Amino acid sequence: MKILVIGSGGREHAICWKIASEIKTGTLYALPGNGGIGEIANLVDISIDQLQNISSFAKKEKIDLTIVGPELPLAIGIVDEFKKKRLKIFGPSQKAAKLESSKVWAKEFMIENDIPTGHFSVADNFNQAKAILERAMFPVVIKFDGLAAGKGVSVATEMSQAISFIEDVFEKRVFSAENNRVVIEEFLSGEELSYLVITDGENYIPLLPARDYKKIYDGDTGPNTGGMGCYSPVSMCGPELESFIEKKIVIPTIKGLQKKGIDYCGVIYCGLMITEKGPCVLEYNVRFGDPETEVVLPRMAGGLLEVLEAATEKLLGKTSVKWNTDAAVDVVIASGGYPGKYETGYSIKGLDSVPTNVVIFHAGTRKENDLFITAGGRVLNVVGLGKTIAQARAKAYEKVNAISFKNMYYRRDIASFPK
Repeated sequence: MKILVIGSGGREHAICWKIASEIKTGTLYALPGNGGIGEIANLVDISIDQLQNISSFAKKEKIDLTIVGPELPLAIGIVDEFKKKRLKIFGPSQKAAKLESSKVWAKEFMIENDIPTGHFSVADNFNQAKAILERAMFPVVIKFDGLAAGKGVSVATEMSQAISFIEDVFEKRVFSAENNRVVIEEFLSGEELSYLVITDGENYIPLLPARDYKKIYDGDTGPNTGGMGCYSPVSMCGPELESFIEKKIVIPTIKGLQKKGIDYCGVIYCGLMITEKGPCVLEYNVRFGDPETEVVLPRMAGGLLEVLEAATEKLLGKTSVKWNTDAAVDVVIASGGYPGKYETGYSIKGLDSVPTNVVIFHAGTRKENDLFITAGGRVLNVVGLGKTIAQARAKAYEKVNAISFKNMYYRRDIASFPK
């Protein structure tokens, strides 16, 4: 069997790690991959936005299943391209990917389907956005409409912050030279929760809930990042809350997509805020979360590949997933300066002698002359496993403290206050 995983981050390393343990015979490819992924898969030097080249490679190599990690290829239509060539791929179509690629589309979809979310307004230009903000109650959340690698959101506590963000969007065009819309929505307080399901468009299988840390600094301060850490399980998410999330959010989402004639195969990631009034959707993603995947897959006792194949064949109703009871805590090690400007090319020390209760997933690395070198903003995910969150956290930080490279940075409070 031949499997292709698209992407180059910690999420893709975790997917490759899981699948590599499941396929007894066959070949695992990753495109373009990273230094760590290259230890368990054959790396393919094609950019993730070169859809025709990717599909041609899959056709030539007779790939049995392609799994898409990041959002960009989904947003620009890789699934549609593969289906034209009758290639099997796990992920939603370009139209379905608008759940993530357009914040405006997603918010309007939630309203249409009575899915709980915060009140919002849409602005198409600077003056319109400014007028909305002048009437708003602070803090307020401003979201760039398109993809921004987790960085297109501002939680503005005062007008000056809000003006600075909309200047970035409309005048400086920091996020896009073409897309010039924002969603301005009420600030919701509570506990965040990542709730993901795998669906074939009709049936779905929930993954274990997780909680990630988006802010760069300890105490959840500073700008948003792609994620600085994560843990699972989340004690506040018991059977009653899960049941509510599925009935009021997951099922209406799947049925809402069906009403639009969208045949959805892939992951639906619900980024939730658990407020005093109940769960509200902050955002959708249309792929595995990062860093959520890094703590969820080590807790999966059953096979991931079996589930993904069942989804592509619309057989999820006949499939189930087994989980182990271990806790997992992921601490992300980043390059100093991330999510702003940072330098790469530094050798990484301390990656050898990994304990059995620790897994390291590479994100921004490459391998040169048998040495791992930094090659991105988020560099490594160090995942500790244990019977409790406290045990898993201790194992993760024990290994983090043994790793070093120039200008290395990480948060020191991941999972120190699990709710």
